[in-house]
Amino acid sequence: MTCYHPHPDDKGRPVVIRTPSIPTPVEHWLQPGLRATVLPQGALPPALSGLAFAPWHDAPTSDEGWASVAGQARIEEPAFILPPGKAAAAGVAIEEDDGRIWLVAPSNQFGGYQATFPKGRVEPGFSLQASAIREAFEESGLQVAITGFLADSARSQTFTRYYRARRVGGTPAAMGWETQAVHLVPRAQLLDVATHANDKALIALLT
Repeated sequence: MTCYHPHPDDKGRPVVIRTPSIPTPVEHWLQPGLRATVLPQGALPPALSGLAFAPWHDAPTSDEGWASVAGQARIEEPAFILPPGKAAAAGVAIEEDDGRIWLVAPSNQFGGYQATFPKGRVEPGFSLQASAIREAFEESGLQVAITGFLADSARSQTFTRYYRARRVGGTPAAMGWETQAVHLVPRAQLLDVATHANDKALIALLT
């Protein structure tokens, strides 16, 4: 039986999930020592860490809205110096109050990633922080607020500024088509889930 993502891609085409992820029992979300996984439109507890899971209904719907999105912060961060030949990108490590970290599972392991941190390229007119918040929402369904600088990371085509962030709303069940599952992972298990070599340095900073 063919499995489709409930959301079409940016061109309105159906997205076939070739190897579907497996959700964990709902009880895992409420136990900080356990890994928890939800699929698109999957079951979740009503709340976690005292904050409800609920769709971000007033999320920006225009580029202008995203450029000024709430959650950007005045923090100390180094100058972003883009190396020649690289595209600017931004991402977040979302830290839950119970100590676990949010990861996304790219649909069909896009880019060779089984799971990774939300990130994407910076569009013209967007700040790094605004781009990171937008990518977090599109890939994880979560509304986040920036809490600090994490690291800059060079990839084959991009140079990415990563921030620390906290969840302030949203629900992972509302993940976009680029993501086939969202995980909440104890820090000690991050290397078991985010296995791509590109994420090792970030995980070392978080653990």
